[in-house]
Amino acid sequence: MRIATLGPIGSNHALIARRYGDRHAPASTEILLFGDFFAAFEALMAGEVDSVLQCTAHFIHADCVGRYMHRAFPVDLFVAGSRALALLARSEVAKPESVGFQPATRYYTDLAAFDARVEVPTIVAAAEGLLAGRFDAAICARDVLDQHAVALRLIEDLGPALDVWVLYGKHPLPDTSPLVLS
Repeated sequence: MRIATLGPIGSNHALIARRYGDRHAPASTEILLFGDFFAAFEALMAGEVDSVLQCTAHFIHADCVGRYMHRAFPVDLFVAGSRALALLARSEVAKPESVGFQPATRYYTDLAAFDARVEVPTIVAAAEGLLAGRFDAAICARDVLDQHAVALRLIEDLGPALDVWVLYGKHPLPDTSPLVLS
């Protein structure tokens, strides 16, 4: 089974795809990470992958549903928790004024105190931007703090997000599937 999803390594999509593969076909699952979902869905259309895994909270989800309607079909769905998340700040910044975040995380906490809000494509990019000094704070994986305990500090522990995930394939489920409401 070849599952396409959004990268990079360390993203929630990569984590959940691996967990899905380990549960359903541990010996034969290959996870292919793409820079964007349109490329992943095009790989599905071309037969280069068997399925695409997407979190319904991802900001591009509705566009993918519309663009690939009648060509990519939901074939499985489930609920899964993300990596634990946190609002972190650079240690040397007493009052953070800018914050980086992936759009799906924008309402996980109140960001009104930040003068500048910077959208980035993934929580991995949020952590990278924070560590590079592109912004003072970021919503990113909580374990980034453990890896950079001197450089970063915790503002707020957010815990994991519990999301609905959809696996898409090229053929629709039969009407007799328990997942299909007739």
